[in-house]
Amino acid sequence: MLKLAYTTAVIAALSVPAIADTMSNARMLREMPADSMTVTDWYKQSVYDPSDKKIGEVMDVLLDKSGRVTSLIIGVGGFLGAGEKDVAVPFDAVHVTNKDNNKWYLVMNTTKDELKSAPGFKYDRSTTTWIADQK
Repeated sequence: MLKLAYTTAVIAALSVPAIADTMSNARMLREMPADSMTVTDWYKQSVYDPSDKKIGEVMDVLLDKSGRVTSLIIGVGGFLGAGEKDVAVPFDAVHVTNKDNNKWYLVMNTTKDELKSAPGFKYDRSTTTWIADQK
């Protein structure tokens, strides 16, 4: 048993330089990009139409395998989550606009009714993906 523990410790100690060598090629930022925003800035934020009427709320932010944001899931309709429909929209369909006091908010060039008539999606926890809602 002691021999197994010793062998494991030696292997672990010898593998540290190998791990360090692979990490030396990693790129690090010295400062944050000027216009960067966190996913938290988008998640659960209200979305408005061009007339400043609330049309939905960002329910999820979807990324491709390379890490680029591709689409948003917008929850529309319902009251306190009951009867709400989740629809997918391209990420570039929603843009950031500043209000009078320089507080930004999300705007989409559509109406609540258009979102309600779009195909719905539901989150499948077993596959951790959004799938077409068959309703």
